[in-house]
Formats: sequence, structure tokens, C-alpha cells
Amino acid sequence: MARCLSLTGSADFLYKSFFSYSGLRSTKTDLQDGTVMHCWVPKSHKASKPSLLLVHGFGANAMWQYGDLLHHLMPRYNIYVPDLLFFGESWTQRPDRSEAFQARCLMRLMEAHGVRRLSLVGISYGGFVSYSMAAQFPEAVEKVVLCCSGVCLEEKDLREGFFEVADLDEVAGILMPQTPEKLRELIKFAFANPVNGVPSCFLSDYIDVFCTEFITQKKELIRALTADRKLDKIPKIEQPTLILWGEQDKIFPLELGYRLQRHIGDNAKIEVIKNAGHALNIEKPREQAKELGKGEDEQKIRATKMKMLMSWLPLLCSANNGTDAPVLSMVERAEVERILEEVIWTLAEEEQEMVLSLWLHHFTYCSSSDWPNLRSCYTRWCNASRATLLKHHTLHTSY
Repeated sequence: MARCLSLTGSADFLYKSFFSYSGLRSTKTDLQDGTVMHCWVPKSHKASKPSLLLVHGFGANAMWQYGDLLHHLMPRYNIYVPDLLFFGESWTQRPDRSEAFQARCLMRLMEAHGVRRLSLVGISYGGFVSYSMAAQFPEAVEKVVLCCSGVCLEEKDLREGFFEVADLDEVAGILMPQTPEKLRELIKFAFANPVNGVPSCFLSDYIDVFCTEFITQKKELIRALTADRKLDKIPKIEQPTLILWGEQDKIFPLELGYRLQRHIGDNAKIEVIKNAGHALNIEKPREQAKELGKGEDEQKIRATKMKMLMSWLPLLCSANNGTDAPVLSMVERAEVERILEEVIWTLAEEEQEMVLSLWLHHFTYCSSSDWPNLRSCYTRWCNASRATLLKHHTLHTSY
């Protein structure tokens, strides 16, 4: 019986052409410890743009998972799209299968490309790796977006029937399908509106291209995720975190998204995308891009606040009240101080440091002025920074 034309191979070629046309180039980096990582990187890194690392999940390679998002993000970011170990063209001879090891390899990869500060988008398994990267390297990771990633699952969830699958072998059989029937099952799990009637020869072709390599290693990755996993052992990341979840996710139920939000605390917010399943990056790429764009708008607002504070604080510290009457009453002065403190506290920790250092310099230099008095804000920032430093020290010693 004649084989069907390899539509999967043809589509993969088109994705490679699209990524190259979009301004990315394919690279391989030898990490010198038996580990080689493949990554799409900018042909020309723009210093004026922030760097964004897109981390894929199980399934097809990174190109397929982020192809629909690429044109939304390329104008605003230096985009890096790696293949995780045992996916695409990345592999290792090391025995470690933890997401923490994947995260360390990603950080070494980024450093090899000269990237020291970045933000992350992680889908599903890629979210586990992204979360670990944010926890291990808080000084390098600025912001995090986690999409349908069950970071806060516990080993007992599988035993207690939280998921629709019964055990890890069944999970592996679905995530790495070896027959058209299993791939159809994966499609039903991953999509809110699955496509029906796909010919078996097309499904077999997809399996041949994406599901036949590193099967043993990928099973080990799955087992490493859940082994002795408990919520109280999962570190809390400090970075601003956006959690995106498909309302009808059958692989990682929505409750895991809310559990993750509660675990991170005030730095996390969750957005639920309606009529979407686990593969929301494929079902709802526009909605996903829109949510990612909201974070960009917030960054612009924060930048505007920074410019205003850096411009006005020196002037306010050196201003005087006039000869006859104060320009501002005591009540008005207190109100301005309160607003300044509220605005400062919405900034990132490093930005707070810059603003408060500027204020302290001019406030102490102008001996005739006692306004604006931001001592309480300065003390609060010092205490928070000290607590963060101690937490990071404890975290690094535990890894």
C-alpha cells in the first residue's frame, strides 16, 4: 500500500522557512557536558528590545507550538525559541531528567547567546521548566507567562482521581502516541473543539515525524515531574506572573491554574480563555497574543511612571514654599506624598531602588527642605529587599 505524502514533513519545512523569513536563524550550542541545544535566535539582536524566551511543551517541536504567535511578538521582542532536551534537535548524555536541569541548560544557552535578562512564556511542560528557571535565576528572569501548566500538581492528585487518566503509563501513551487511535485520543484531550475525521495515514505520518525519537527519555521526563511532588516543596517565584488557562482544559484542569495563582500570591494574576482547551496556543492564538500584549501595555505605563518620578522628585525636593504663603497646604502635601508612595510601590524592585536612591540623594542634599518625606516608603523597600535576598540565598543553597 502506497504511503501518503508526508504533509507533516512539508509543513515542518514551511515552518522553518517562515521562522527564517521572520528574522530568526537556527543555531546549535554545545554546552560542553554532553549536552547540545538547538534554538531559533534573532539574526540581529536589538538592544532597544527586551528578550523573550518561548518554551514549548510536549508534542510537536517548538516551531509548531509558537508559529501562530511569532508575528504578534517579533515587533516588540528579541525572540528566542529553543528545543528542550529530547525534543527537536536538542539532546543530552546526562542522566538528570528534572525540569530544574532543563532550566539550567536553558540559562546556559541564553548566556551563550549573550542574554542576561529575559522574560519567559512557557506552555504546558514548558511552563514547569520556565517556573524552575524563574525560581533558580531571579536576577535574570523579569516576567513569566505560564500557559496551561500544572506546576502545582502533586503526586497524590494522580492517585486520588484528580485527572481523567489513571496512571503515568496512560499519560505517556497519550502524550507520545504510537498509533492513530492514541493520537486521536490526544487531540480529544488537548482541544475544546477537536477536529474529527482526519485520515489515519496523516496521523501516522505525524507520529513518524514527531513521536518516534527519545521515547524512553520523554517517559523519564514525565516521571520526574510527578515523583514526590508536593505543594510545600515548590518554591514561590517573585516575578510578575501571568497565568493563561483554557476554560475546558482536560489535561491540566482549570483548578490547577487557580492553585498556582494562590501559591504565587499577589504577583500572579490568571486569565481564563473561554472555549479553549489545553492547546490554547493553537486554538486561540489571537486571544493568547492579546493577553500577552496587555502585559506590554502595563510595561509602557510603568515606564511612563518612572520617567515622571525621575523628573519630578529632584524638583520637588529643591522647591520652596514661597515668601508669603505655602503653595501646598499641609493636607495637600501629605496627599502628594501618599500618591508618590503608591506609584513607587507599583514599580519593580530595581526601579524602586533607582527612584528612592534619587529621592534620598536630593532630599538629603537640600537641607532646607523636609518634603516630600518618603522615609516610610524607603524603609518598606529596604525591608522587602532584605527579605527577598534572604529567600534567594535559602533557595540557592537548597538546589
